Amino acid sequence: MPEQRTSRWLLAGRACATASIVTGHLVAALPQLVTRGRRARLADRAPRLLTALGPFFVKAGQLVSTRRDLLPERWCDALAELSDEVRPPRRAAVVRTLAESGFADAFAEFEWEPVACGSIASVHRARLADGTEVAVKVQRHGIRPVLEADLRLALLGARAGRVVPRMRDLPAEEMIGQLGGAVLHQLDFTAERDSLSLLRANLAGHTDLRIPAPVDGLCGPRVLTMEFIPGIGRFRPLGMTVERRREVVRDVLRAVYRMLFVDGLVHCDLHPGNLCLDGEGRVVVLDAGFVVRLPDPVRRSFAGFFLNMAQGNGPKCADIVLDSAARLPGDLDREGFRTAVTALVDEAAGALSADFELGAFAPRLFKLQRDFGVFAAAEFAFPLLSLLVLEGMIKEFDSEVDFQAEAVPVLMASFAKDVQVDAARRTGAVPGEPPVG
Repeated sequence: MPEQRTSRWLLAGRACATASIVTGHLVAALPQLVTRGRRARLADRAPRLLTALGPFFVKAGQLVSTRRDLLPERWCDALAELSDEVRPPRRAAVVRTLAESGFADAFAEFEWEPVACGSIASVHRARLADGTEVAVKVQRHGIRPVLEADLRLALLGARAGRVVPRMRDLPAEEMIGQLGGAVLHQLDFTAERDSLSLLRANLAGHTDLRIPAPVDGLCGPRVLTMEFIPGIGRFRPLGMTVERRREVVRDVLRAVYRMLFVDGLVHCDLHPGNLCLDGEGRVVVLDAGFVVRLPDPVRRSFAGFFLNMAQGNGPKCADIVLDSAARLPGDLDREGFRTAVTALVDEAAGALSADFELGAFAPRLFKLQRDFGVFAAAEFAFPLLSLLVLEGMIKEFDSEVDFQAEAVPVLMASFAKDVQVDAARRTGAVPGEPPVG
């Protein structure tokens, strides 16, 4: 009961603060909304408003900025400007989290000034008793109840938004639920530790990517201790030979395609802050907080969509999108959707493979989904949208990279693996599954 009362008081406090911040921003924007156009001005002010509202809204805004299948492009562009850089936590708060997690005396040296700092956690350089350098990710003290309260407020706001005619067809509650789930999942550092280990195991032997290893015995729900990788810099091709640039691009693509099409464990947050280069020019992948496990049917659908897109099979691509959708309108013009998607895929297939750009194809596909009221499942949408972010970064290294050609070998490996798994299931050779047939 005390926790329940505290939760109610916190929710009430956050509701009052949220109402005050929103009202203040609307009043300040009113003159410009009248004179310069309501939609453009609201989109422009959104990043400042969400930053003022707090970490949940910043994180949700960053995630929703990728959902170009749901929101207009001007809103996505505006929200993409959100920054997660915030003031570092007080030393006393970091000490308290370490102590509550049982790691108060775990480090021989600990740098209280973080090397990186976000709304959910700060990352500190430390040293173990044996001299090993490590990176320690420490969750901000007391952040979980604040994020949970803000999620409840966002869901209440989505329900209230149904009274607005333009909002009725937007699956706001489902979208906020998905985004909220993704944000709250990033609070579970035990899950992130497991994701780091799995990504390392899945990609070992297939790519040269470097993923920091978690340190056994020094990880918990709110503290994650990892291998420290020195000399990390931005993901840029400065000083690289043309051949090295191409090697880096193909290494990243092999890794991402393997995540998507073979393993089904996908890092969905490969923005410039999480995809880096070490001092030797090797690609480093950081922050496995937003890693999505694709259900096997979704993984297969995703692979099928890419293969059929490369082959120019528009009707099949349309069917895959519809079959994997989270929600379809009751009056869906299915044939109209199939015709529109087929025309889009035919146009893309008619271009040279090296000239294909997902950044040009995907927004048009997303617009078709919005126009026909097709709401993509998050498991299908987030990986595709992460590829959009990655494409722009990769083009800087090699403007002539052939995305489709690089995908085909991995797709073939995926289908070969699935054939073997299906055959094993039919004979009962898969542990825990009865024979099929």
